[in-house]
Amino acid sequence: MPRYKAPVRDMQFVLHELLSIENYSNLPGFSDASPDLVDQILEGGAKFAEDVLFPLNKVGDREGCTRNADGTVTTPTGFKDAYKQLVEAEWLSLSADPEYGGQGLPAVVNVALNEMQSASNMAFSMYPGLTHGAYQALLAGGSEEQKQTYVTRMINGGWSGTMNLTEPQCGTDLGLIKTKAIPQEDGSYKITGQKIWISGGEQDLSENIIHLVLARIEGAPEGIKGISLFVVPKYLVNEDGSLGERNTMQCGGLEEKMGIHGNATCVMNYDDAKGWLVGEEHKGMRTMFVMMNEARLGVGLQGLAQADIAYQNAADFARDRLQSRSLTGPAAPEKPADPIIVHPDVRRMLMDSRAFIEGARAFILWTALYGDLEHKSPDEKVREKASDYMALMTPVLKGFLTDHGFKTTSECLQLHGGIGYTEEMGVEQYMRDARIALIYEGTNGIQALDLVGRKLAANGGRAIFTFFGEIDDFIGENSDNDDLKFALEPLKDIREKLQEGTMWLMQNGMANFNNAGAASTDYMHLFGYTALAYMWAMMSKTALEKKDGSDPFYENKLITARYYMERILPRGGAHLSSLKTGADNMMALEAEAF
Repeated sequence: MPRYKAPVRDMQFVLHELLSIENYSNLPGFSDASPDLVDQILEGGAKFAEDVLFPLNKVGDREGCTRNADGTVTTPTGFKDAYKQLVEAEWLSLSADPEYGGQGLPAVVNVALNEMQSASNMAFSMYPGLTHGAYQALLAGGSEEQKQTYVTRMINGGWSGTMNLTEPQCGTDLGLIKTKAIPQEDGSYKITGQKIWISGGEQDLSENIIHLVLARIEGAPEGIKGISLFVVPKYLVNEDGSLGERNTMQCGGLEEKMGIHGNATCVMNYDDAKGWLVGEEHKGMRTMFVMMNEARLGVGLQGLAQADIAYQNAADFARDRLQSRSLTGPAAPEKPADPIIVHPDVRRMLMDSRAFIEGARAFILWTALYGDLEHKSPDEKVREKASDYMALMTPVLKGFLTDHGFKTTSECLQLHGGIGYTEEMGVEQYMRDARIALIYEGTNGIQALDLVGRKLAANGGRAIFTFFGEIDDFIGENSDNDDLKFALEPLKDIREKLQEGTMWLMQNGMANFNNAGAASTDYMHLFGYTALAYMWAMMSKTALEKKDGSDPFYENKLITARYYMERILPRGGAHLSSLKTGADNMMALEAEAF
């Protein structure tokens, strides 16, 4: 049977020893986040994920959600009670703005909790995850009245939130949206149209559902420049904050999906539903991007989380499964065969998985810390760097972590052999659940295009050159550390390859936009390998400083770091070679030849 153990020790290592978040105690929120409190939060979050959410993961997969005759949706057995416990424990408000009822703790701590919840039950974790993104969008673009009306109740979990972008005729190209908004005399709008693939669009967990809906006001310009954002509650809200009548919208159906069965993926039909403009007319994408970026970071986290739970179960299986003898002679002569963990190719799959997971965890928490600094640092230069990094790293986190997260779940299934392909071991669910992360919130191909087409060139390339400078500084500051050379030399090499790929794009991408498109995915992966190399180099330095022989954790960290540098990182060079071939060979065949 599958199991899940939250990686609390590794999270503590990253938060306390690598990132040293207590050094930011002069900043709002961080001042309250003492190491003891953070550890209590991690341990409490682990218990909730392991004891409450994980047992419901298979239940949700088998039962799925049910659309009732009246258009309401019933979530799987146990989900409603688990959500109630989530609300009562105040997990939802942990990093939210205190002005609207949140606890105001650092978001980087909340990201660690989100990983636990996503790993233990990805489908369930999407309900509160989307609510977080929705209220962040309202905080960024909504009026004070909207914040007071909706955000306070979304932060405490009584109400949930969704994002309504996609329609049957448009996904990535949102300029094709047809949902219309007609202004009314009272300042509201009548919203009419159909939205598809709306996660949590209807459910029985929260008292109200606050939909953020992209629509086009009558007479608005065509294309993306004519799109506005509206807040459309399931139940209208009375002046005293109580719930009023049901709005004129309904779940028209539930998608039958490959995975995440416990999350209600709805077709939402709006029929003159009452909504209110968020922000300015025709500027809806500006505010919705706040939620989309939040969601993209969350999706990157899902790739890591599903990889981790798949790895944990693969490691268990490898230690227990007896099959054949070690190539160097019996490792367990008293048994009929050796556990498969003695075989090098099994070790390859486990070490690939572990090196990716631990590097990815450091990468996403490192980036999340910059998200905190962007909003909380009093230093303008720090805020600027943090903002640059959040923009630059988001498509890499989403694309690289989900691509490799899915690859890791696949390898972990492979390690199980035939039984991995059955439901008995549970790993096939993790693979099915993980697959959507490469697609939604902007496919990974779109993330790669966003990276090379927008993020690299922003502010004259300031973000990427700042990143190069940071790596150079780290290498220079540690150049006399002979014990760290195993990490520094590969880091320097991959950093140079990333710069070479960057310069190639700058020289060839503008001359022929297809060159940029053809190179984009390879460049995103080259960037991802480089980022993880930097994480592993920093973690290696920390582990070298901490290890004293009494705790194998640090020695294991160094062994894994060396594996990443020697066995995995060279793959980045292949991506550089591929991206430099340009678009000609990729575009040569006529469409009819395919």
